[in-house]
Amino acid sequence: MADLNSRLPENVPGAFYITSECIDCDMCRETAPTVFKRNDDIGFSIAFRQPETEAERLLAEEALRGCPVEAIGDNGLAK
Repeated sequence: MADLNSRLPENVPGAFYITSECIDCDMCRETAPTVFKRNDDIGFSIAFRQPETEAERLLAEEALRGCPVEAIGDNGLAK
């Protein structure tokens, strides 16, 4: 489970976020490219926007569940 205290400040405000545990594996960006992207300045993925549709939310939740290091958080919203 992602630690909210490790949330990267580069994430946009909202439920979904990436923490400093990110290993830049690209899984979240491939799964939910409308929510997650790589921040080249820090070398990690970030949530650059929050899901706006149910489909985007489901993909963001899929990325959360698939993250190999549990670096994606959702403020407890995933089902």
